[in-house]
Amino acid sequence: MQSWVTGPFLGFDTETTGVDPRTDRIVSAALVMRDARGTRQRTWLVDPGVEIPQPASAVHGITTDHVRAEGLPPHQALEEIAAELTRATAAGVPVVVYNACFDIRLLEHELTRWGLPTLTDRLGRAPGPVLDPLVVDRALDRERPGKRTLADLCRHYRVPTPRALHTAEVDVLATLDLLDRLLEAFPELGQRSPAELHAWQRVWHRAWAVGHNDARAREGRSGPGADLEWPAPLDGAPGAAVAVG
Repeated sequence: MQSWVTGPFLGFDTETTGVDPRTDRIVSAALVMRDARGTRQRTWLVDPGVEIPQPASAVHGITTDHVRAEGLPPHQALEEIAAELTRATAAGVPVVVYNACFDIRLLEHELTRWGLPTLTDRLGRAPGPVLDPLVVDRALDRERPGKRTLADLCRHYRVPTPRALHTAEVDVLATLDLLDRLLEAFPELGQRSPAELHAWQRVWHRAWAVGHNDARAREGRSGPGADLEWPAPLDGAPGAAVAVG
């Protein structure tokens, strides 16, 4: 295996007001750096400037009253998050995100909403390299039935989750541990560079999205379906939500 498989990695996750990356808002986020020195995390509680719907609060436990009392203004939190991601990405550190189509798109939309440069603007290119355990699992274990939520994959690859998921920092730690298990299960991943894996994931995500959208059409399901680009449109334009499962 190449030396990159031991890190560093920067894990990223958000909790939000809903499931549409184009319109929903970040209410909490976590970045976790894992390298030879250990694991260091930083978290943000964000006042999104809108009411947090009750169904979203039921998932992650964050309420409107909570963020209004203790949350950071969104422009401050988003700038801090984007600055850390940009520094790591510019240095070649892989960003590890479960269902990156959602979190990366959501962050780009939020930065635009609050008049801040996007990751694409800051880097002068699309964000990357990104490693997405969801895309990797779909590509390398295509025939396995069932859903592929983070919890499902943690159970399948026997990743311990001593704390309940759906808290940003807990989900990031689980995602980083899941990447370790995927590297063990599929050692061929380590024979490619992070940049090569990023390009490979783009191809496999597109293949999955085409099949997913064809199945939706055959079933007569409405809605935009999955965007063909991963982790975000190449031109930085808004993208559609991507279903998990």
